[in-house]
Amino acid sequence: MTKNSQYQQTRWTLEALFPAADSPAVDQAVQELEAATSYLEALRPQLSPQISGEAFAQAVQKIETFTVLISRLGSYGQLWFTEDTQNQAALAMMGRMEQLLTDLNNRILFFRLWWRSLDDAAAQRLLDYTGDARYSFEQDRLFKDYTLSEVEEQIINIKDVNGVNALTTLYDMITNKFVFNFNVDGETKQLTRSELMTYVRDPRPEMRAAAYQELYRVFGQEEAVLAQIYIHTVRDWANENIKLRGISAPISVRNLANDIPDSVVETLLDVCAEQAPVFHRYFKLKAGWLNSPTDRLRRYDLYAPLNQSHSQKFAYSDAVDLVLDSLHAFSPLMADQAHRVFADKHIDSEIRPGKRGGAFCAGILPGLTPWVLLNYTGDPRDVATLAHELGHAIHALMAGDHSVLTYHSALPLAETASVFSEMLLTDRLLAEESSPEVRRDLLVEAIDDAYATVLRQAYFVMFERDAHRLIAEGSTTDQLNQLYLANLQQQFGDSLDISDDFRHEWISIPHIYHTPFYCYAYSFGQLLSLSLYQQYKVQGQAFQPVLHKILAYGGSASPNHILTEVGIDMADPNFWRGGFKFVDGMIDELDTLQT
Repeated sequence: MTKNSQYQQTRWTLEALFPAADSPAVDQAVQELEAATSYLEALRPQLSPQISGEAFAQAVQKIETFTVLISRLGSYGQLWFTEDTQNQAALAMMGRMEQLLTDLNNRILFFRLWWRSLDDAAAQRLLDYTGDARYSFEQDRLFKDYTLSEVEEQIINIKDVNGVNALTTLYDMITNKFVFNFNVDGETKQLTRSELMTYVRDPRPEMRAAAYQELYRVFGQEEAVLAQIYIHTVRDWANENIKLRGISAPISVRNLANDIPDSVVETLLDVCAEQAPVFHRYFKLKAGWLNSPTDRLRRYDLYAPLNQSHSQKFAYSDAVDLVLDSLHAFSPLMADQAHRVFADKHIDSEIRPGKRGGAFCAGILPGLTPWVLLNYTGDPRDVATLAHELGHAIHALMAGDHSVLTYHSALPLAETASVFSEMLLTDRLLAEESSPEVRRDLLVEAIDDAYATVLRQAYFVMFERDAHRLIAEGSTTDQLNQLYLANLQQQFGDSLDISDDFRHEWISIPHIYHTPFYCYAYSFGQLLSLSLYQQYKVQGQAFQPVLHKILAYGGSASPNHILTEVGIDMADPNFWRGGFKFVDGMIDELDTLQT
């Protein structure tokens, strides 16, 4: 693939959704949405177990139209808001659309409730008329026994707009406004969180410690407010899902949505805890390589580079070339899909005050190029993040032939392409490097990333399980802080020294606010991708159709169905242990390079 030096850090365009927030196209979409809603409302008298297959098929098509429109209208304001979380016009549009879409969803709520109320025989007959949307309707019936009355469901939807959804919006507004004062070479600078976090990989121990201390100083100043936001989101989760719906446990809500049995998630988390010593070994070796005076790493030094000179910086255009080239070597089709993100100007990689921190990929509609947000600073970690988010975009585009109802993959499979893309990048860099020092640094990056994606995320979920229980028992913020420190101690064992300021870390994790128990999807996806990558290393290019097939499924089948087709039993603990063996092998190779 030819290199292209034209890539520059830019702000994205949202024109593929709407020309502008005040465009007549927005009003037209609202009118079309109203028409689709009215059509579905008119069907209500026909809904019975005896409805004809043809009438049901027409209803499914109209629901798809409805979903396309709400996706466009809802996503525009959200993406606009992430560009600048202090933008009042974006915030107003997001709020307006959230209220409108809640009202319209409530008007057609009866259809979903009717579908869930059918007996299995009637539902099975009608499933034959759902076309590519079939799995979406199968999955919806998983909630059959946990569905409330129409009025109760409508009240919950209305309540969420100015309730838990408003709380998480406030969390974003508060935390994305934070400014971090940091001394760089004798000059105090005001940094965003993304800029500050580049220093946790600085070769200088004092800079790593100072970056974390400043992060938790600022978050700690707002601890009371941020902890209360979390406590109320957890109570809302329990009140709705446990008390009203009767779902057995807080994490089971996420497992149902993911169509993953509770037992499989328990196995995954148990194996992560069991295999934590794999990373303990790495951290102890790293302490020796860094000549730690206590023979143990500080938590500040978790991501310390072994190279004590300043880490390499990658120009943005070079990073894009690297990622696209590594994808192209495996699959020209996947590289072409990733290139669409740049060609359509759907990537926002600039560093700006007020912009949402971190990175994400938003696949909105089938066939529509996803939007990718980065905060690119030029660190090696940012190059891997670019590969990761473009992997998500590839996954979305590969599934573009599906219904809007089965386009998005289940969360546990959503990390497959993203992690695989990162591994392709790492392997490409390793293959081109003969210098032991550089190879060592690349392996350190890969192992650090495996820790952050597997073990760290699994322990977030373990913390959530305990936090939801303790909050139900009336625990205080101080007790949650102590719970989190105990979680860190269990996670790291005797391999790290953990300072008290890390008690604030949990209030800085957006996922536990926005999407409770989401994070095990990262562990699931990383370990799955390690297994798939091992197959690729054995089979070479013959493996390419396997990955293409998984990605092309999107969300049109259950995770179990998709994985069984490629010979994976997600209920087998040895499958998950296999991912840790892969990491252990990387640590062995790194140890050889060090000696």
